[in-house]
Amino acid sequence: MNNSSEQSSAVKHSPFAFNSSEIFSAYETKENGLDKKLLIGLQQRYGRNELPLHPLEPGWKRFLNQFRNVLIYVLLVSAIISLLLEHLVDSGVILLVVVVNAIVGFVQEGKAVRALDAILSMARTHCLVFREGVQESIDSAELVPGDVVIIQAGDRVSADLRLFYCKNLRCDESALTGESQPVSKHENPIAEHTTLAERKNMVYMGTMVTFGVARGIVCNTGMNTEIGTISEMVQHTSLPETPLQRQLAQFARQLSFLIVLVSLLSMAFGVLVWDYAFADMFQAAISIAVATIPEGLPAIVTIALAIGVQRMSQNHALVRRLPSVEVLGSVDVICTDKTGTLTTNEMTVRELVCSARHYIISGEGYKPEGVISEKNSAEKILLENDKQVKRAAEIAMLCNDASVSREDGQWLLAGDPTEGALLVFGLKAGLVQKDLLKDFPKTDELPFESERRYMATLHTGAKHLENSGSSLVAMKGSPDVLLSCCSDQLTAEGKQALDTEYWQKQMFELAAKGMRVMALVQKEEVATLSHENVSTGLTMVALAGINDPPRPEAIASIKACHAAGIRVKMITGDSQVTAEAIGRELGLDADKVLSGSDLDKLDDEALADVAEQVHIYARTSPANKLALVKSLRSRNHVVAMTGDGVNDAPALRQADIGVAMGMKGTDAAREASDIVLTDDQFSTIALAVLEGRTVYDNIMKSILFILPTSLAEAVVIITAIIMGTLLPITPAQILWINMITTVTLALALAFEPPEPKLMEQAPRPTGQGLITAALLLRMMLVVSVAATIIFQLFTWTLAQGASIEFARTVAINTLVLIETVYLINCRFMKQGIFTRRIFAGAMPSFLAIVSVVLMQIVFTYLPFSQNIFGLESLDSRAWLLCLAAALPILFIVEAEKFVVRKFQ
Repeated sequence: MNNSSEQSSAVKHSPFAFNSSEIFSAYETKENGLDKKLLIGLQQRYGRNELPLHPLEPGWKRFLNQFRNVLIYVLLVSAIISLLLEHLVDSGVILLVVVVNAIVGFVQEGKAVRALDAILSMARTHCLVFREGVQESIDSAELVPGDVVIIQAGDRVSADLRLFYCKNLRCDESALTGESQPVSKHENPIAEHTTLAERKNMVYMGTMVTFGVARGIVCNTGMNTEIGTISEMVQHTSLPETPLQRQLAQFARQLSFLIVLVSLLSMAFGVLVWDYAFADMFQAAISIAVATIPEGLPAIVTIALAIGVQRMSQNHALVRRLPSVEVLGSVDVICTDKTGTLTTNEMTVRELVCSARHYIISGEGYKPEGVISEKNSAEKILLENDKQVKRAAEIAMLCNDASVSREDGQWLLAGDPTEGALLVFGLKAGLVQKDLLKDFPKTDELPFESERRYMATLHTGAKHLENSGSSLVAMKGSPDVLLSCCSDQLTAEGKQALDTEYWQKQMFELAAKGMRVMALVQKEEVATLSHENVSTGLTMVALAGINDPPRPEAIASIKACHAAGIRVKMITGDSQVTAEAIGRELGLDADKVLSGSDLDKLDDEALADVAEQVHIYARTSPANKLALVKSLRSRNHVVAMTGDGVNDAPALRQADIGVAMGMKGTDAAREASDIVLTDDQFSTIALAVLEGRTVYDNIMKSILFILPTSLAEAVVIITAIIMGTLLPITPAQILWINMITTVTLALALAFEPPEPKLMEQAPRPTGQGLITAALLLRMMLVVSVAATIIFQLFTWTLAQGASIEFARTVAINTLVLIETVYLINCRFMKQGIFTRRIFAGAMPSFLAIVSVVLMQIVFTYLPFSQNIFGLESLDSRAWLLCLAAALPILFIVEAEKFVVRKFQ
């Protein structure tokens, strides 16, 4: 009993390693299907053949998450204390600021990630089963292990099946394994440790049948399928914080600690040294906290990211998670799938070898546009001058069941991808399939069989043969098989003896380039078509080299990424030979290629070392891709992962940023990603990196603008406490500046275009803090200058006999004018402003300055605001004084930039 149970468990663990009779025994079924009496028990035991929905985060929870920020906590405490001290205006303004920030963040967030739902949409199908010898059509969700399922061309596989009958079955498994070519299947047992992509006697849920028919036993359903395993990986893969989120969180903690410390020290100093009332000093401490906290910063960051989203959408990149916009700017490693990402995922005849000449065919995919030219020559050949190429094109088109059509600007294939490649080759040669079949009427056909590995068609009454009315057999298939059946070869002069050594050498060279090699052969004067008639006396016409070609723009984009200090690593399910060949074409380092089985043997440390050094990986599983991304991130790399298949979903979610193909990508890949490329162009990633760097630059410009002005307000208040004088600015006035004028001006910086040579700079270091030494130097300079000007002007105005309201109005307007002048400095981080470039993209800044000046005039003279904020109207002399006090900051900052550039 125990032996029987152990045998059954072994079969169920590796069904591909056992023969059909052992499979039937282990699953207690037979060829005519399950006994229906067993169904209820099996359904209760295994559940429905479906994947569970991933629940969305409720809206209220997403809204509350907007308050999870240390700076927001400090503001809320300040508002509550102000309310207890009956400073209702200050408390109300602070609370309003906090709520507005939360609403902006909530509205701008993208929809929640729904990778599991997308995988579910792939899995739900109807299928044909045998139960008690009766064929039935059922919902795939009702399948149970032991069911016998029938599959045929065009079906999406409903569960993981072990095949026991197979007739010329080929499956497109690219979405699951990354294999670019349809995989031929059989029913024979294979080795127990065979990798997923090599399990030729298994078919998997979610993959497509492209050719043939088969029957199989359901081995796994629901979460136990290969897609279910991937679903489980996605479910347990958390979304990482972006570099900017980590920097802002660290900055918020540090700034909050500094704010509380300085506020408490200032309060203690006022009470102990100057004997001020505790309540007054507490309000002064709140003023310092409100002044120092850049209330507008969360809104500015969110809006800058949103502007980046809009710009990227214009460049065919849709952003699903708002913070992801900036991440591309800090990426230093891009891990990319090959099939459908770097390549077109459309098989193409790339090379043609005839008896004496070698030809290159340009163009990729099923679009029938391209040039056939002799190798090392760009000159297009004419078919009437080259009988060998003409006959090869005719055979490729005649011995073919595929078709291509154009829909919504896309060329779509109906049929087998290899046949599609050969058909398009014929179209590129200038042939018209309908006309060709009129000239060469098809009278019989030997369909492709996996055992014989060739296809043949008979054409009688052909007009364009040497002997009119005779017959032609057009054949394509494995060159290993067909070459042994050939007795001669076609040349420019006619037929001559077969040069077997020459053709074998050409076969090897094409295969070494990662191509699938198809032989195109013919035979004339055949009365009837049979396997016996085509087993000898064939004429070798040409060899066609077929593969999934690199996208031309991907080659240029990889070069651009390398120039930007970004390493590109290709991770594919294809074979090592194909991966190496395509990698070299793309410009990747292909000296060393590792397989998924090689990676499985490594421990975490060794894997991390390999991930640093090797750039091409073949025959990888979803777990391998996920492990590589984790290893790279463990070495402090900021990793982008691109892909289009179900097998890419876990790694897309694990990476710092996941980039999916929008047109040909699976729903699972799109929903697991942060960014979706709507044109499926790898080149769009390079543009997105530039936009990401621009967004980060503009956010840093905003921080460089906001922080010095906020800190200057705090320094003015602290100076007043130390000097024992009145506060030059009140908390309510500070909030007006921070949330209205400062945000309006800083917002203009979010629209700034990229600075020159931005893509020639290396990615910013992973551990780099938000505030660098250069930024700190600039901030200290601006803070000291601005605080000195404001405090001295406030003190001087009071000394002239002005009221406290008038002096505070002068101080606040001087600070706002300093901001408007300093905004011009901040448009360029390091470059001087006294160049023609200052006018490029200047409109947002111009509009912001005009808007702030107008708002400030209304703020100053409107009786309502005068009563709330404690202001007094200014005369023209006072305005001129404010402007004269603000202008020096422009030249001081430009002088600092000049000195820094000189000594860098």
